[in-house]
Amino acid sequence: MMHITVAGTGYVGLVTGVCLAEVGHIVTCVDPIQEKIELLHKNISPIYEPRLDGLIRKNAEAKKLFFTCDYKKAYANADIIIIGVGTPENEDGSANLTFLYTVAREIAQSVEKDCLVVIKSTVPIGTNDKMEAFMQKNVVNDVKIEVASNPEFLSQGTAVHDTMHASRIVIGIESDRAKQTLMEMYEPFQQPIISMNRRSAEMVKYASNDFLALKISFVNDIANLCEVVGANIDDVTNGMSYDSRIGNKFLQAGIGYGGSCFPKDTKALHWLSEEEGYVLRTVKAAIEVNEKQKFKLMKKARKEFASFAGLKVAVLGVTFKAGTDDLREAPSIPNVRLLLNEGANVHLYDPIGAANFKKIFPTQVTYESTIEEAIENADICFIFTEWKKIKDFPLSLFREKMASPYIYDGRNCYSLAEAQKADIFYRSIGRPAVNHVSEKETVEI
Repeated sequence: MMHITVAGTGYVGLVTGVCLAEVGHIVTCVDPIQEKIELLHKNISPIYEPRLDGLIRKNAEAKKLFFTCDYKKAYANADIIIIGVGTPENEDGSANLTFLYTVAREIAQSVEKDCLVVIKSTVPIGTNDKMEAFMQKNVVNDVKIEVASNPEFLSQGTAVHDTMHASRIVIGIESDRAKQTLMEMYEPFQQPIISMNRRSAEMVKYASNDFLALKISFVNDIANLCEVVGANIDDVTNGMSYDSRIGNKFLQAGIGYGGSCFPKDTKALHWLSEEEGYVLRTVKAAIEVNEKQKFKLMKKARKEFASFAGLKVAVLGVTFKAGTDDLREAPSIPNVRLLLNEGANVHLYDPIGAANFKKIFPTQVTYESTIEEAIENADICFIFTEWKKIKDFPLSLFREKMASPYIYDGRNCYSLAEAQKADIFYRSIGRPAVNHVSEKETVEI
């Protein structure tokens, strides 16, 4: 059992802290936002993540998990301090390390014994070296602070499972002491641990995320070509997936990636490479493809609708993917903004993300509690997120409820056979169009 302090109660920090408590450590999570800490004291997670609320309650009641805004007390005698704060994107695409340096300064001013600081935040290569030098320069007491890199590989919506059943744990260390400390911390997880120097560990995180982003953009590029040449991306990716060198993950065509990792990490690595005088052409191409892919549905809809002004438009799903309430870099946001700017009457449904979306569009959008309400008498429907409730929704109801059943599906939620049977006008990504819609329902433009 170790006494561990975790800085930050976002996806990385909170999930990490809760899971470390679950395996037996005593964990204190620190966050400067009082409202978050008050929620956590009530055993309520400030983020939506399956299983998290239950684990918070279980470990808080067992006196293994604590939450506070008092960083001085939390850092003073910790065996390990884990930093899991955000590193958002700057305007130029570089990583903003403001939160990281703030925490580093607080640690340096608070620790009262030698400790290991573990950076889980995604940071540019070389940041761990700079953090160690910065803290040693600003340390108040006569103590030694060592820094280790320990990148996370969590996926929102499955973050707890990803932590408890990780495929690997990567640690970047510069001493045997740091290695042994981290080995002890992770021993209860019984997962493969791969050790390397700090800069390599920092690169593993970027290389992993950027490779997955590349894979998504590649598939979307192929999907776009499929539409031109008359191929079906579903058949193409199915054929590809049997090759063990390719696999079947991240081969789903759609309107591009979003979230807190892929957009930020591709831009950050691209920016870093250019700063070093080297251009990562593949990553640059992935970014460009993804930016254009966001508006793929709008481009399709323009062929049938010259303008969205005055039309009732149903929007189903707004989070960047299913299983989360996160809207960061979600393709829905610029698309809804475009619709509103053209005068569309937008009615929106999302089972989890509507509350967060309302913070961006508080009055401009009508928020519905069911899919049926959103599509009632709608002229067009756009699908931006592959929620199970949306995928399970009967296609026949689109025809029954909508004024004209024009469906633009950015996540390929339905099969083409289902769409044809339902007698709707259906457009998806990388697949043949379904035009089986009765003449009386064709919208005049």
